[in-house]
Amino acid sequence: MQIKQATMNDLDQIIEILRDGRNQLASQGIDQWQGDYPNVEHVKEDINNGWAYLVQSDDDETVGALSIVEAPDHSYDELQGDWLIDTDKYVVIHRVAIHSSHAGKGYASALFANVIDYIKQNRKEIKTIRIDTHEDNKIMQHLITKNGFTKVGELHGVYRPSEISYVYALLTGN
Repeated sequence: MQIKQATMNDLDQIIEILRDGRNQLASQGIDQWQGDYPNVEHVKEDINNGWAYLVQSDDDETVGALSIVEAPDHSYDELQGDWLIDTDKYVVIHRVAIHSSHAGKGYASALFANVIDYIKQNRKEIKTIRIDTHEDNKIMQHLITKNGFTKVGELHGVYRPSEISYVYALLTGN
């Protein structure tokens, strides 16, 4: 598996993957992504900033998408909790989705392992990786903690007024 930086040519494909992710969440009764987040403007901003990535299988088929957002991420300005370390040397993983046609094949786990390894090896200035997910998204919570992240707090109303997100962090050892 590899992670490839996306370009504006990939916009429609990323939107389709995120739409499929929204549908997967809805079918599980999870209220995450059921509003106006993420939307086309978020994806365009990610691409323009170099934050959008495609997840590709070993046979070069696109199976998912994610964003690796550079600090500062103001989504976390109202964190109710405490970071593992206080630093501005962090990145945030956002908008992770594996298309349903590729679900259950280990791509999400491989995605996390690859992103963490890439950051540790190639971004020596990065001290911590941050991520958050909806309070009801047990599958993502499991993936996050399985990959070494520690729950550090909660966000209230950042994505939608009544939504609670759990926030996690991982020290890179850099």
